[in-house]
Amino acid sequence: MDNTHVDHGVLSALREVMEEGYPDLLEIFLADSEERLNVLRTADSTELLVETAHSFKGSSSNMGAVRLTKLCHQLEQQAASLPSAAVQELVGKIDNEFAGIRPLYEAERQRCPAKI
Repeated sequence: MDNTHVDHGVLSALREVMEEGYPDLLEIFLADSEERLNVLRTADSTELLVETAHSFKGSSSNMGAVRLTKLCHQLEQQAASLPSAAVQELVGKIDNEFAGIRPLYEAERQRCPAKI
């Protein structure tokens, strides 16, 4: 997958800085992302959508998920002005993007040496 989806330089820098904590960081990102996606899918208010999109944008940015960051930013900025169907379409794009990059993060996690 090219850098339009995931910035491998960010992952490399995180691996270097986090050292033994890197696998945990990956696991937390994957679990938190699933939780945020569930909130986006079922949010019953624009405020909750915006807050969750903002939070998801930040974690995605920190983890180098470039396109996911852009989609979350778009939802954060436009949730209040878009019709419900367009919001759901954008949430679907966020969902699909995460589904596409998740295997990369899982593989990255598997690549890390196990803790002793």
